[in-house]
Amino acid sequence: MQYLVNAFQHTFSPINLKSVTEKEIHEINNSLKWKKSYGYDEVLSWIVKLSMPFISPPLIYICNKMLSTGTFPTRLKCSQVSPMFEKRNKTEMSAYRLVSLLTSFSKIFEKVIYNRLLQHSKENNIIIRDQYGFLNNSSTELAIFKLTNQILSHINNKSSVCGIFCSLTKAFDTVNHDILISKLEYYGITGRSGELIKSYLSKWYQRVTIKTLRVSNCSSAWELIKHGVPQGSILGPLLFLFYINDLPQLVKDIALPILFADDTSFIISNSNPMNMSQDVKLVLEITQKWFKSNIMLLNYDKTTFMQFSSNVSYRSLVNTQSIDYKINLTNSTKFLGIILESSLTWKKHIDHINPKLNSLGYMLRSLRPVLSLKIIKQIYFSYVHSVLNYGIIFWGNSSYSRTIFITQKRIVRIIMKAKARDSCRTMFSKLGILTLYSQYIFSTLMFVVKHKDLHLMLNCIK
Repeated sequence: MQYLVNAFQHTFSPINLKSVTEKEIHEINNSLKWKKSYGYDEVLSWIVKLSMPFISPPLIYICNKMLSTGTFPTRLKCSQVSPMFEKRNKTEMSAYRLVSLLTSFSKIFEKVIYNRLLQHSKENNIIIRDQYGFLNNSSTELAIFKLTNQILSHINNKSSVCGIFCSLTKAFDTVNHDILISKLEYYGITGRSGELIKSYLSKWYQRVTIKTLRVSNCSSAWELIKHGVPQGSILGPLLFLFYINDLPQLVKDIALPILFADDTSFIISNSNPMNMSQDVKLVLEITQKWFKSNIMLLNYDKTTFMQFSSNVSYRSLVNTQSIDYKINLTNSTKFLGIILESSLTWKKHIDHINPKLNSLGYMLRSLRPVLSLKIIKQIYFSYVHSVLNYGIIFWGNSSYSRTIFITQKRIVRIIMKAKARDSCRTMFSKLGILTLYSQYIFSTLMFVVKHKDLHLMLNCIK
């Protein structure tokens, strides 16, 4: 708690638990996705959505009863976990990603609590601005923009700049309930609201379900979850933001923190390169003590350190050997799906996505003879466009992006069944597809319009 007191040296007003209205229930119902997945109760979300006009009165009554008594329904605190294979060896546990499925009704009750916690946070400015995960008007692109903008600003000012990119081990699963509740109480979530969060976190049960070729569902016994926030829940990510909220405040005087949920990064700048090692050491010391006090584990094997410069052949001036913590010195690292390089040329990121696009082009070549042009276009926008568009505002103007444009033209020729030497100008127009450079301009303009307040603030600073 001492870290929390040091980070926020003022008190917060108590939360106000407003009653649930019919309008709110219908808004929550509309926000639910039309999914075919279901929890242990096997009730599909679309059945709940269609039934809402008939079940809303008793549902409103139960939700208000939950708020007035501070008790979360016990039967809704059960999650069903299914391992999903991602990569590498199928015999290794690390090759699987766990997908947690909750009941559809649980999401409605959680959303009711979520709305009140989020409103309380906004009214009291609790969640810091350096956090970009799981919040409205925040995105990975905004976090990447802030990071790259700070790096380039320091380089332009002739200052040495470096970054520490932390990797946490099972961050959501290691949240300590007692510490979380004490932090929420400090933020003004006390009384019935505090009891409600305690009720929500306590006596959660989980089982693992595996689907095989022989058996449709093979499930383990139900086991009690003693720590962590429920995976796949609506309320869990927001509770984690409250949990980690005080960490960035502790280092803001010596580093710029940038967080996206548990992805924690620090940008450190110093006009004197000789003092950079001490700054890096101090940031790591503070963060490690915080992680230890909050029972979280920093994975040093995956935590990386990188010094940025506009010169590709620039040598790092920071002596990492003098740092007591074993962090990896690297020239590139993955940050929110974008590969960052010390020189910010974006070459490695482009080299990373180009093979993906080539594979998708091969897939489209195989599907083109048997599918209509309309379906092929849908596949293009679902797969190719998503790869092309992500982070394009950062790497789209790189000199290395020409290789991506060549690959895009090859894919367009495949869609239109054209020859390798045929011009693509009219093909892009007929398909309604923007060229790479047009997409870069369009995405950049959309980003500026969406975040015009941010750009006005940067202009005032300059």
